[in-house]
Amino acid sequence: MDSPRIAVKRLRPEAVLPRYMTSGAAGLDLCAAIDEPLSLAPGERRLVPTGLALAIPAGFEGQVRPRSGLALRQGLTMLNSPGTIDSDYRGEIGVIVINHGQQAAVLNPGDRVAQLVIAPVAHAVLEEYDELPMTLRGKGGFGHTGTNGAG
Repeated sequence: MDSPRIAVKRLRPEAVLPRYMTSGAAGLDLCAAIDEPLSLAPGERRLVPTGLALAIPAGFEGQVRPRSGLALRQGLTMLNSPGTIDSDYRGEIGVIVINHGQQAAVLNPGDRVAQLVIAPVAHAVLEEYDELPMTLRGKGGFGHTGTNGAG
């Protein structure tokens, strides 16, 4: 599969362009485009701007995901994860960060706050039926595999 080409626009001069940190990385790191350190109290959430807009090509999406290092070290993760950037969106990319830690956490200008994975999208064709084909699982819902199939 050919790598999609994505146009990037800096909305702020100091915005850091996303990049893969290793040759095997699945995600491009997104950085905070903030003017001063941002402190998040335990339980607090904030929309952190990246200062970037993207033109993701049709047939692809951007998946914004948390960074494991921030989660481990500071208890920071993302709400609405993974966030989806649709191919027709041209506004600023923002990251909804929440502090699940026990202490205040600080993000500094330019800190890597999330990762962006570019993935193909399939558009489904829905067909309405009166009955669905049966499966062994059937209607087994949340936690059904840990109850010996008892539901």
